[in-house]
Amino acid sequence: MDVPQKRLKVAVVMGGFSEEREISLLSGANVCEHLNPKLFEIFPIDITETSWECIIDNKRYPIDKRDFSLPLNETVIHFDVVFNAIHGSPGEDGLLAAYFELMGVKQTASDHYSSALSFNKRDLLCIARDLGIPTAKSQAIHYQNLGDYSKVAENLKLPVFVKANRSGSSFGIEKIEVAEALHEAIKRVAAVDKDILIEEALVGPEITIGVVRLNDKLEALPATLIETDNVFFDYEAKYQGASREITPAPLPQPMIETANDMAIKLHHHLGLQGVSRSEFILVDGVPHLLEINTTPGLTKKSLIPQQIEAHGSTLAALCEAMIYEALGH
Repeated sequence: MDVPQKRLKVAVVMGGFSEEREISLLSGANVCEHLNPKLFEIFPIDITETSWECIIDNKRYPIDKRDFSLPLNETVIHFDVVFNAIHGSPGEDGLLAAYFELMGVKQTASDHYSSALSFNKRDLLCIARDLGIPTAKSQAIHYQNLGDYSKVAENLKLPVFVKANRSGSSFGIEKIEVAEALHEAIKRVAAVDKDILIEEALVGPEITIGVVRLNDKLEALPATLIETDNVFFDYEAKYQGASREITPAPLPQPMIETANDMAIKLHHHLGLQGVSRSEFILVDGVPHLLEINTTPGLTKKSLIPQQIEAHGSTLAALCEAMIYEALGH
């Protein structure tokens, strides 16, 4: 790959509007730390619902949203590329991607349609089934049209997971063991998203697999086996040490290869860019898709950095590859 002679101006966007904001800030800071300063001029940008600000020497400078530029002193900085490190809205649900597409700004994550489609659990699972990828039996509902919720329990085998249809990092998810607890769980989850997915609980080991384009080829990174004493791999398990993450996963290779093929197929058919991370439950050794993350965590504790290290590479190399993919190099 030809490396540009001048340093590229890279805006690393982080923060966002969702419950995942604090994790996104950690991901963005870790990306900034690992980007090669000889290749890139790095501009951390904190995005909230009320302000978009570039942080330089602990001072904040507003971004001009009319063209995503940075007025700084007597100059105006235009970025060569954006590194999207926002989990949840607006970085993972397609909103920010749509803005960048309108502005003609290159960015490392997927386009607005692919992002929105992947972020919608109900629609994602429909596509997975069309691709021959097993999933849990599920039922989608809208809270305002709930009606007799007891019929949901009749159609699905307990226990079930009640999930916000559009959310990440295990926010808005509850496991329900008895039908009597279902209605209150739906009410709580509806506070995150009125569109709700109810899935039969799958029993088996959980693995997660990153996919990224390296050397012009889509590659599955070494799988991670997730073990937790919590009810499921929730926020506490992901970010507060209540889990054991083993990379590479100590599981039979044919099983891993099947899951790798599924993760690559999803990344390809959904038209994803940058890095994605697919999560599976192995039911009697058969991978069943849970969800896919299109801007997965890149914090020091996140799974993708663990997987890229097990792959024999570095987070710096991964971020560099994502930037050059976005630029079409």
